[in-house]
Amino acid sequence: MEFNQVIEAAVRGLDVAGVSTIAGGIGLSVVLSAGRLWRRQSDVYRRFRQDAGRAILLGLELLIAADIIRTVTISPTLESVGVLAGIVLVRTFLSLSLDVELTGTWPWRRASITPDQDPNRHAYPSGRTPTEP
Repeated sequence: MEFNQVIEAAVRGLDVAGVSTIAGGIGLSVVLSAGRLWRRQSDVYRRFRQDAGRAILLGLELLIAADIIRTVTISPTLESVGVLAGIVLVRTFLSLSLDVELTGTWPWRRASITPDQDPNRHAYPSGRTPTEP
């Protein structure tokens, strides 16, 4: 098996993992939300959006990794690097937008938010938010 074939198989694996993560995460979010609705818990819609958003973010990261590996190792032409830059820009914007949507604040402002100011403080079963040590 040649180097390019190994890399192409790894990239295909990352593509499958990214798409599966998105689809599986959203499916799991639907199942969890149905259970929350059944138990009449509060904030079901907000928690569904957060769970689905996390799955989309993780899947996008895997897809970006696959695109970077594919472009750098298999076809490193100026055109393919330009296309990769566009893809990474769009996916990075999507990731940033989803992150702000999930947390309610810009990533660089998160450290200055106290736990009682965090709009998602009730979303964590342990009572601790990601900004707390």
